[in-house]
Amino acid sequence: MTPAPAHDNPPAIQAVMYSSSLADAPAIREPLHAPVAHLVRGGVTEGIHYGSVVVLGTGGQVELQLGDIEAAFHPRSALKPVQAVAMVRAGLPLDGELLSLAAASHSGEERHLDGTRRILALAGVTEDDLRNVTDMPYGPEVRDAWIRDGRGPSRLAQNCSGKHAAMLYTCKLNGWSLDGYLDPEHPLQQAIAEIVEDLTGQRIARVTVDGCGAPLFSVSLHGLARAAARITTAVPGTPEARVADAVRDHAEMASGTGRDVAALMRAVPGLLAKDGFEGVEVAALPDGRAVAVKISDGANRARIPVTAAALVRAGVDPALLTGFAGEVLLGGGEPVGAVRPARALDPVTVRACA
Repeated sequence: MTPAPAHDNPPAIQAVMYSSSLADAPAIREPLHAPVAHLVRGGVTEGIHYGSVVVLGTGGQVELQLGDIEAAFHPRSALKPVQAVAMVRAGLPLDGELLSLAAASHSGEERHLDGTRRILALAGVTEDDLRNVTDMPYGPEVRDAWIRDGRGPSRLAQNCSGKHAAMLYTCKLNGWSLDGYLDPEHPLQQAIAEIVEDLTGQRIARVTVDGCGAPLFSVSLHGLARAAARITTAVPGTPEARVADAVRDHAEMASGTGRDVAALMRAVPGLLAKDGFEGVEVAALPDGRAVAVKISDGANRARIPVTAAALVRAGVDPALLTGFAGEVLLGGGEPVGAVRPARALDPVTVRACA
């Protein structure tokens, strides 16, 4: 056993147990990002988004890499399917829409709140037992309606409430304490850390705290793509396959109405995709092809076109991804440019735009 390296924020430090068969933890360094998207206005490159991209083939081999795919980074909510797998391995009996909600960054729609209440009821606990932060709904339209109705922030409305409800249910089933279930030393979080390492194939570099209050495990972009591929290629009926089926079959439960990650899964048959704050996206197909994206400045406008271009490089039919080409830039209310993937990802599109 070796402790995780010290972190700049001491309260978030936690030792992580790992198997000697795992690869070493990714290096903690300033990532060597590369240009991954251009803002082209009137034929002139107005801005550049930097980031990193990895594309894996069916055998797990790296088919394409841009930037720094081996540095430690925070997957944020893109790691939720892995956390859900860990809970199912620990006995969580959910399937279908409720299991999708356990892996969700939801928009706070009534179906998301009702689903979270159902999980809490199954666990025999209440909203008062949740320890995620209070927040307004994530979906803009839902949030606006929430404010018009005079409603304030709540733990139930916060976009990770489904995951937290599932964590409480997992604890209840295993006889683990509900108090401190977010502590990295809690048996639940130790079980999740073990599965993060198992599916990514590498030791965790650091443990800190995610926005919702849950432990956040730092891995590499390459490791995140490996984990997604292992989930989508798992034997039917396994925890991994159950999570993949639930999220794909109930894409809006894992996100929300009009969300791009759900639209991406609807557009590409068999695709499992999950977004994360700060410009993270991971997606994998049933045959093991997978992509992972990190936009260095966290820009959502670059995340989707870069992900779509990476999927094309992975062999997905470009005709399925025409709706994800990138945000149109306006001038006087008229289209004058667009956000386009960098030449290394999509040379035809970028040359045509330039």
